[in-house]
Amino acid sequence: MSETLFSKIISREIPADIVYEDEHLLGFRDVNPQAPVHVLFIPKKAMATLNDAEDGDAELLGRLLLAAGTFAKAEGFAEAGYRTVINCNADGGQSVYHLHVHLLAGRSLSWPPG
Repeated sequence: MSETLFSKIISREIPADIVYEDEHLLGFRDVNPQAPVHVLFIPKKAMATLNDAEDGDAELLGRLLLAAGTFAKAEGFAEAGYRTVINCNADGGQSVYHLHVHLLAGRSLSWPPG
């Protein structure tokens, strides 16, 4: 996989407002938020899209969702609700080709999303 904006954030070449980190993941605030709370959770392992995930990545994929839920609880908006989104490829709305989970919260979110 080629270097991306997100790989540069992981390596600290580009600054980000990091709100979560462990040995496997990084979470940071989106620079173009679509809700009052908009955090991206990314694996430190390079993976362009969800299509690139394999059986051996099941634990890592689970960690992404667990991190989002842990963050929502810690920040106090889990009860009110939030949305997690994974965009895949161009028609799915993916613009950075490093797998990531969007966590959106802080307002009522409509359906369908668009």
